[in-house]
Amino acid sequence: MSRYEIVLYWSEEDQAFIAEVPELPGCAADGTTYQEAVANAELVIEEWIETARDLGRSIPQPRGRLMYA
Repeated sequence: MSRYEIVLYWSEEDQAFIAEVPELPGCAADGTTYQEAVANAELVIEEWIETARDLGRSIPQPRGRLMYA
């Protein structure tokens, strides 16, 4: 399980739950259920980190809970 914050919301346009990972640019997943979206996000986080390592890019450390206005 990752320590990155996941922002989860329903997308009427996509008719799916969207799970975004704000700390990892472009990292997002979807699912037909809340649980599926979170599980898919966990997989995408792992792939994002693996790809960043392969490309020699820096990987942000998880900051925990982010504060939004």
